[in-house]
Amino acid sequence: MLDISVLNDKQAEAVQCTEGPLLVLAGAGTGKTRVLTHRVAYILENGLADPYEIMAITFTNKAAGEMRDRINSLVGYGAESIWVSTFHSACVRILRRYIDRIGYGTNFTIYDSGDQSTVVKNILAGKSKNDKINDSKKKFYITAISGLKNRLITLDDYKESDEYDEKVYTVYEEYEEELKKNNALDFDDLLLKTVMLLETDEEAREYYQNRLKYILVDEYQDTNKAQFELIRLLSGKYKNICVVGDDDQSIYKFRGADIRNILDFEKVFENTKVVKLEQNYRSTGNILDAANNVIKHNEKRKSKALWTEEEDGLDVEFHRVENEYNEADFVARTIKRLKSTGRFSFGDFACLYRTNAQSRHIEEAFVNNDIPYNIVGGKNFYQRREIKDIIAYLKTVNDGVDDLAVKRIINVPKRGIGEKTIQNIEMYADSNGINFYDALADKNCMDILGTRTAKKVERFVYEIESIRTLVGVESLSNVISRIIEDTGYEEMINEGTKEDAMNRMENLGALISKAIEYEEDYREKLENRANGAYDITDVSNMKPKDAESEDDEAVLGTGRDLLTKFLADITLMSDIDNLEEDDSRVLMMTVHASKGLEFDNVFLCGMEENTFPNRMVLNEKDGVEEERRLCYVAMTRARKRLYLLSAKHRMIRGSMYLLNVSRFIREIPGLYKENAKEIQYRERMENNDEFQDARHEFKRKAVFNISVEKIDSLDYGVGDTVRHMKFGVGEVKEIRNGGRDYEVTVDFENYGVKKMFASFAKLQKLD
Repeated sequence: MLDISVLNDKQAEAVQCTEGPLLVLAGAGTGKTRVLTHRVAYILENGLADPYEIMAITFTNKAAGEMRDRINSLVGYGAESIWVSTFHSACVRILRRYIDRIGYGTNFTIYDSGDQSTVVKNILAGKSKNDKINDSKKKFYITAISGLKNRLITLDDYKESDEYDEKVYTVYEEYEEELKKNNALDFDDLLLKTVMLLETDEEAREYYQNRLKYILVDEYQDTNKAQFELIRLLSGKYKNICVVGDDDQSIYKFRGADIRNILDFEKVFENTKVVKLEQNYRSTGNILDAANNVIKHNEKRKSKALWTEEEDGLDVEFHRVENEYNEADFVARTIKRLKSTGRFSFGDFACLYRTNAQSRHIEEAFVNNDIPYNIVGGKNFYQRREIKDIIAYLKTVNDGVDDLAVKRIINVPKRGIGEKTIQNIEMYADSNGINFYDALADKNCMDILGTRTAKKVERFVYEIESIRTLVGVESLSNVISRIIEDTGYEEMINEGTKEDAMNRMENLGALISKAIEYEEDYREKLENRANGAYDITDVSNMKPKDAESEDDEAVLGTGRDLLTKFLADITLMSDIDNLEEDDSRVLMMTVHASKGLEFDNVFLCGMEENTFPNRMVLNEKDGVEEERRLCYVAMTRARKRLYLLSAKHRMIRGSMYLLNVSRFIREIPGLYKENAKEIQYRERMENNDEFQDARHEFKRKAVFNISVEKIDSLDYGVGDTVRHMKFGVGEVKEIRNGGRDYEVTVDFENYGVKKMFASFAKLQKLD
């Protein structure tokens, strides 16, 4: 029996309002997940729908997993049949069943950000051999294409639009051709193609509309146009659409999120009921008061204010320090002091900042103070070189249609197959209209290469085909192990340093563990199916055991189908999904990355004008309002202690700037009192259009707490492999000769890109 008494009045109202559109405005820490899960249980308990007729959808695998666990605990038997999914995973399941109706094969490959980058780089390189293809240029086109797809703007639509740009169009066109040739979709395509399918195919649309009587959407403020249209189409018959979100936490405009989706919800869905959740169960009264005072200055928002029945707690602390080094030192010393009381572990602290560029000084302070930490948003597990390599092998073994994957590993480990050979094979494949891998097995292509080179290629094909015979016969974990062993990959790794080899093999071991867990989960689904339960991994399989289904085998997955599903699922992973909650380390992250998390103690750094709010968005339409929402999100991550820090001076691109306290600090009554000089400077700053106009006339060195003697010269250079005593092995990417010290940028295998001073780092060059 569902116990509604555990809910407050507003939560209970949202749970029991089951018919028609419902907008739940859920402030930070107000129990929105409790409302969503209890609403599902209430619908089932009152016989309003069968489990397989309910869909709960959110953004991350982590959030979907938490929702799944909580629904299971409330509902019990039958809970496994409720479709709990991320947007992208839901689209993958729909497309696996119906995408052939819009011209793609159902065994399509999903391209991640790295694959996208490679495709765009190749397109740009082909257009101008003399033009250097840098990361910024690639990112520009990738962002432009992603933005168009998020707004459902196809190639044809773009050509007729007012924002048409010929250069963007030609790259977009070739990009789409390359993906179509490889039967591949990028992340944005998963949404775009699903919307296209549902709009154009009446049978597919009616199937899902008839199936889904109740749809619940979490974090609705973060949806883009494609996600909005997807939800609108799926809910077209019953109109029982419940969205939960907070317009005050809409912070992903740069990813395509459209705050109008939540602000205008009542205009789109007629007869919408609105319920506001304002009672906060996370933060102290003083923290909530400070956050409310900031966010109330936004004009485009729905009126609400967080409150709590708990005590006011400690005062929010504001500290104005001299520079970024003092700021980092304050954070480190405060963490050590509170940790020494025995009341906190390192995992109870989080250090937030507006941009990643602010992290370096804090990280160095942590290293110098022996404070363990993790940076959320560093190199993702699935982006590490050895993991990318083995995934490329798996893609090649699976079907060989992904040219990028084949070309990535054809000479890894080294087989003597050079770039010239790869280009010749690619030309042959293009001229004959076949995939790159098919060309490798084509005798005419091998004749062109010559006997010696052909033998090397044939050996590679033999290795792939030998492993391919194991798929469906042996476990996924065994297939991965055979790839590592049979291709010589493990031998290649062991040729490196002992420490590097150990770290990389541990990563591969983790991938094998992932495969084992995936297989166990798959077997559990089969057992549920055999016992009469519903399978919830795909909407096309949300039916009783004895229901007829022509696609059961494809949905459940056997043999190569299971490998296809495995590759799709690991591609959908995100940084935050891999965060270990029990990891006793201080977490460092941007405010964007902190969304959805909470900590006992939060340090929010860089509370200066042009830092936070960031100068890059101050001239954008509604830019300050989004920055204010971002600040609100950061402040409401804190449960007990909130420290706000602002530096008087900050080094930006080699020059020292005098900065004014952030307007967000001034919006909190009594927190900070400006003196006359600061007021005059602020007014001058706010009346200038360009940040550079407010630049201080002199440059000076920062005040350092630690005296460092600059090294005369370095015994390593860009491209060299080095070892750091904490971060391990990495490659030197950049060296800048600063006045105080050399600033070295290193890409570490297990920790990602770090910037550090050479005198502190003490990097050792490896032969």
